[in-house]
Amino acid sequence: MIAAWGVEDVRAAEKAAMADLPDGELMARAAKGLAKVLEARISDVPEARVVGLVGSGGNGGDTLFALARLARADERRELLAGIAAVLVSDRGAHEAGLATAREAGVDVVDLSGGADDALDAACDLVAEADVLVDGITGIGGSPGWSDSVAGRCRALFDATDDEAYVVAVDLPSGADPAGLVLDSEGVWADETVTFGVAKPVHLLGTAPRCGLLTLVDIGLEMATAPVAETLDHDDVAALWPVPGPDDDKYSRGVLGVVAGGESYTGAPVLAVTAAVAAGAGMVRYLGPPTPTGLVRATVPEAVHGTGRVQAWTVGPGLDASVAEDDDADEGDVRQVTTAREALDSGLPCVVDAGALDLLDGQRPRAGARTLLTPHAGELARLLSRVEDAEITREDVTADPVGHARRAANALHATVLLKGSTTYVVPPEVSGLPVRVSSDAPAWLATAGSGDVLAGLAGMLLAAGLDPYDAGGVAATVHGLAGHEANSGGPVRALDVAHALPRTITALLRHAAS
Repeated sequence: MIAAWGVEDVRAAEKAAMADLPDGELMARAAKGLAKVLEARISDVPEARVVGLVGSGGNGGDTLFALARLARADERRELLAGIAAVLVSDRGAHEAGLATAREAGVDVVDLSGGADDALDAACDLVAEADVLVDGITGIGGSPGWSDSVAGRCRALFDATDDEAYVVAVDLPSGADPAGLVLDSEGVWADETVTFGVAKPVHLLGTAPRCGLLTLVDIGLEMATAPVAETLDHDDVAALWPVPGPDDDKYSRGVLGVVAGGESYTGAPVLAVTAAVAAGAGMVRYLGPPTPTGLVRATVPEAVHGTGRVQAWTVGPGLDASVAEDDDADEGDVRQVTTAREALDSGLPCVVDAGALDLLDGQRPRAGARTLLTPHAGELARLLSRVEDAEITREDVTADPVGHARRAANALHATVLLKGSTTYVVPPEVSGLPVRVSSDAPAWLATAGSGDVLAGLAGMLLAAGLDPYDAGGVAATVHGLAGHEANSGGPVRALDVAHALPRTITALLRHAAS
């Protein structure tokens, strides 16, 4: 598991560590780790040129000390064509780091005076760099570049060769340290080297800007809970409900599925197939004649009609608007009534797609365990209704975690917000971190993919997982099954459902080996 801590918690841990260490020791550890990474990245580049872009804060100090270490190491090996540092900020650079870099022979260009000739010289250096080290801003900064350095930063990164390898120090400059503001101006790095622990910027929606994440241990001890985490394959295997010799179909979990209707007939097939393929003890489908016939033909393991269930998946392919249409098909109207009855029960429930339009607040039964699975547009509609305010899809995509948190708090539910990065957000009162999954292929953004996810998550609820674990595990397995179904190319949603047994088996075997 990769966990990320908030900026204030990291600062507190750094302060506690520094109280027990000699002055400068923590920065020395960070610089040593960064220098080792840089050495590794230039090991196969003959006569490499390394240029560091240096801000005024601690990350600038880390960069200067690392460049000095690199220069001293190269005195013995003579592999580098040159090492330079560009001082970007008007507020100066870390004094001890700058003195050490100059003493080690690092060329320094100072842009603090604002002279055009200095900027031209810096751009010429950057244009020749094989490795560019971005040490301009740190985790204490704000999204985007400040007005005082924005022009310089644009010029420097515009001058960067497309083939240059960009290493960010702690975070790409301009990226939001909290990981929430996704569209700020700044750097997209090939690799980010961070120190002690990961931060939200490395796991949340800004994670793609970080490239490869390399963590350098500097001896921090965290006294607080993380704010975000990503499940690895071993975590998923440990949470997966594996049956024992005394289990039967009822103890393994019976999932009830209320999906589709006479107008949308494919969603029930996908959701039921996914639940069966993932290992449900039993899946019970409730629906009108046409989708019932399709489910009977394609998933003979499913049973039909009312009866015992341990959890519900409600909403894939459901058209809630038919309840207000006098000309609607009678079977579709009954399906909406059935969905409302499932939502009104006290059983665990995955609420997806059309069923989200049936929610105006918390489910009627207090304590009912609920996993909501909207995409951004559905979450915007849900929040607009619950908060009696106009919220757009664009609002949600600009701050996905914040909006998902508002829905989780208002409905006392866990929200699985689907997208290229999927967030599983529990109510704030839980104290649990946001779970993040970004392993799914972009090809998975296809019709029916969400129906498969809803069936998979429902199966996990029926097997006894709570909504938070069910959401995190389902999101990860769904993405892996997308790769398994057709890695690197187009994928059908039904193929993703059929890939679930192979995907789950591989996870369990890997964990057992």
